[in-house]
Amino acid sequence: MLEIKHVENGSKGEFYIGEEGHHLAEMTYSWAGEDKFIIDHTHVEDELRGQNVGRLLVNSAVEYAREKGVKILPLCPFAKSVFNKDSSIHDVLFG
Repeated sequence: MLEIKHVENGSKGEFYIGEEGHHLAEMTYSWAGEDKFIIDHTHVEDELRGQNVGRLLVNSAVEYAREKGVKILPLCPFAKSVFNKDSSIHDVLFG
């Protein structure tokens, strides 16, 4: 099982798989005020492709947003496509 880690530093944060400084997969975000964050980038290395890793990263962000009671603005094309396809996560979709 792949462990998804989360780190937040001020107004920026990321969910990632791998070690600090060597991420096999990552999804970065930036806070936009106190009520929402923007997913701006998702990347999965070739060795993890086809394993639903990108979706697992989005799921982690959704879970985090639900815990914090905030919304997500998915500007990253991948994250945006996940939100477009899955109405079950629209409770945290901004807009």
